[in-house]
Amino acid sequence: MDKGYLMNTRPQRSACLYAFFSLTALGWPACLPAAGAEAVAGPDAPWAALQQSYFPGKQLEQASFIRLTAPARAASGDQVPFAFSIDHPMTATRYIKSVTVFVDANPVPLTGVFRFSPESGKAEVSTRIRFESDSPVHVVAESNDGRLYVNTVTVKASGGCAGTIPGDNAQALAEAGKMKIALEGPFRRGELTKARLLIRHPMYTGLQRDLATHGFRPAFFIDKIDITYDGKPVMTADTSIGISENPSIGFGFVPSRAGTLQVLIRDSQGASFRQSLDVGG
Repeated sequence: MDKGYLMNTRPQRSACLYAFFSLTALGWPACLPAAGAEAVAGPDAPWAALQQSYFPGKQLEQASFIRLTAPARAASGDQVPFAFSIDHPMTATRYIKSVTVFVDANPVPLTGVFRFSPESGKAEVSTRIRFESDSPVHVVAESNDGRLYVNTVTVKASGGCAGTIPGDNAQALAEAGKMKIALEGPFRRGELTKARLLIRHPMYTGLQRDLATHGFRPAFFIDKIDITYDGKPVMTADTSIGISENPSIGFGFVPSRAGTLQVLIRDSQGASFRQSLDVGG
């Protein structure tokens, strides 16, 4: 049963400043590869700089069991389908606890950090992401014993982070945070069950110009997604401007009985929204 959504009062602050400081606090430096690449020559310089920043002194093992799905070439960089699915046990003693997605050439390469639990059933997400230019996508999975695994895919696409924005800004802001959640396929008690979350949100990058005013629209994006089933964590995500407008998030969970999927999201202006879905009844 669809129970609607709740929006908190938005604090009045500069969205651009909030976005900058929130990304910095999360350890998501903008344009990091350009700064770090000076000390690392060659085409792999952006990824080498990202590794040095986010995984200093760590060994990343190449892993084909991190399965990545993306087009080799996309007509536009603003809505590029992307999915990861990790063939790894998800038991109480052995599971993938986080997956980090980087689009190396983007102004903010760190697109999202997705955290999982055994109740997730499988560490997998399908969504749409942005590309400012042709770029490798590196996906790093961390298991609960601290091992790090990596795989990569390259996508040719451009123009997803900057450019101009048509449309009614006031309407986009008024509708931001509305959600729908639904199962994708049958409810499977004790087995992996798939669902999809749809969110109305402009996901402004702070680099886009308004066609009417010719000024930049301030950065304004969803930075936190928290999904539970009957109070147990299914997936949480820290997200940034690399997620496309009107996010679509496909995920899985393993229900032990009929219950309630609950979603809480937060945006970069401090507003929060809730949605829930009763399933299996």
